[in-house]
Amino acid sequence: MTETQIIQLLPYQKPFLFVDGLGKISKEGITGFYTFTEDESFYKGHFKNYPVTPGVILTECMAQIGLVCLGIYLLKDELSTTKKPQIALTSHQMDFYIPVFPKEKVTVISEKEVFRFNKLKCKVKMLNEKEELVARGTISGMLKA
Repeated sequence: MTETQIIQLLPYQKPFLFVDGLGKISKEGITGFYTFTEDESFYKGHFKNYPVTPGVILTECMAQIGLVCLGIYLLKDELSTTKKPQIALTSHQMDFYIPVFPKEKVTVISEKEVFRFNKLKCKVKMLNEKEELVARGTISGMLKA
């Protein structure tokens, strides 16, 4: 399954799609990236005259790349180009270290911990363009083809 096919199977669209591209893809993990444009809707109110990407959006970006894209790849034999997976986030624990501002590109690196009975648990981390650690944690979810 290609990067393009994985992204097309994502159950998201703009303005709630936080995946621009994918890099390394394997059964053990995935790497992807997203650039936060300055016209993202959430910057209008977070924070006044000092836009910062909300932690919940950073978590969503890590979940879309690190859990959902990886899950689609792991379920590739059960999916078709028209059958989108069903996904439910079951838990997450995240630590944040530095902010992400408009126009910043982030990279998400995900490592599979467990994939059993359609439950996927991953260790994820987000780096900025300077390769500084933005956030890291674990994300789990249920996936069904």
